[in-house]
Amino acid sequence: MTLFGIDEAVVTSLTAGVRPAAAAPGEEQSADARPADAELTSARPSDPGEVFARAAWTTIAEPGDGVAGAVVGLLGAAAALRSMVEAWPPDRLAGTLTDSVDEHEAGDPAGLRPELEQALARWRPRLSSTEVIRSLQQARRTGTALLLPSDPLWPGAVDDLGRHAPLALWWRGQPDALAALRHSIALVGARAATGYGEHVAMEAAAGLVDRGLAIVSGAAYGIDGMAHRSALASSGTTVAFLAGGVDRFYPSGHDALLTRIVEAGAVLSELPCGAPPTKWRFLQRNRLIAASSAATVVLEAGWRSGSLNTAGHAAALGRPLGAVPGPVTSPTSAGCHRLLRDYDAICVTSAAEMAELIGLGVDLELDVPGAAGRDAEGTVPRERTSDQVRVFDALSVRAPRVAADIARRSGLSTVAVLGALGTLDLEGSVRERETGWVRVT
Repeated sequence: MTLFGIDEAVVTSLTAGVRPAAAAPGEEQSADARPADAELTSARPSDPGEVFARAAWTTIAEPGDGVAGAVVGLLGAAAALRSMVEAWPPDRLAGTLTDSVDEHEAGDPAGLRPELEQALARWRPRLSSTEVIRSLQQARRTGTALLLPSDPLWPGAVDDLGRHAPLALWWRGQPDALAALRHSIALVGARAATGYGEHVAMEAAAGLVDRGLAIVSGAAYGIDGMAHRSALASSGTTVAFLAGGVDRFYPSGHDALLTRIVEAGAVLSELPCGAPPTKWRFLQRNRLIAASSAATVVLEAGWRSGSLNTAGHAAALGRPLGAVPGPVTSPTSAGCHRLLRDYDAICVTSAAEMAELIGLGVDLELDVPGAAGRDAEGTVPRERTSDQVRVFDALSVRAPRVAADIARRSGLSTVAVLGALGTLDLEGSVRERETGWVRVT
């Protein structure tokens, strides 16, 4: 018997390697290849088909793909993958989606029909059983487990992202760290941090850990790295979200730090083992940092810092948002001042004030200053759409690339790529040569 065109016994063996709780009776697994206490990840044995399908979707769809999230949510991961393997046309898939909703609802309740054709154009070039098998094998070798939304330790706060929530999470580390995400604060900031910013990060992380809170960040150089180190030095819990596979730590200069985080905390990603980080994936990783935490604090950031993207996600989700002020003459604090002036962030100057963002140290339990009434209009605006960011990220300054190559690199359809190129061309950011497109800035 086969599943998705692969022998069922092979699928069962592969999925058992990343879901130890679902291993077959009598099947043993070496301690080195098993995540610590991984049996706590799942309350009950998992359906190998569902596990394989979730793993497959992390290779097919880019992080944050709302159409993939909606399709998987309506059909289930296994049925959605089967529709891809059997190459269903858009009309058939749309009809099945409509049938899966209450039969009394008319039309296209999910609102997906106009988007399906472009989505299928994005997904089908990435449909590869070889890639899924390779990622599962690499996960088993590196002690990486796959966390599903039905698991007890799934960080339920990320479900607030709706159809843009992760379909699964690959992780290494300690189960207790996943549970600690319920009581965590994200500390983010500039990579090119100053001594002032690193000092603030060190004091903030240590103070929050002393109050029983976990620290969430992105393991980047600068503020992120200092926040993780300080939490570890204070014997606290820290969790890092990566923009690539958890088997290949990035940045490489933080290999030792991330190894320590695995030993005492957890490292997570929605991308499979072997996946490289890209600019678009960093931006999407930021939404997980904001969503998984009870509050987000920007410690030091320039006017165009990527940490403002994390702040924007936190604001859009209605999470408490704090910012630490700095010297008015310092460019590395301009982003924090921008958040305070224009985007309803709360001024925080100590760990105690950061803890107050989630109700610790104030009379009213779970009081959330500044969060009431915040909506999408309170987010930090992005100058480019997501498609434009992905297309720009897929271009080279020197090597011209044709639309089909850009589509493959960005995970978009060729039509979407051409549309984004047109806008980028108008703003002067890209240029078309005889042999393809290149970046200008």
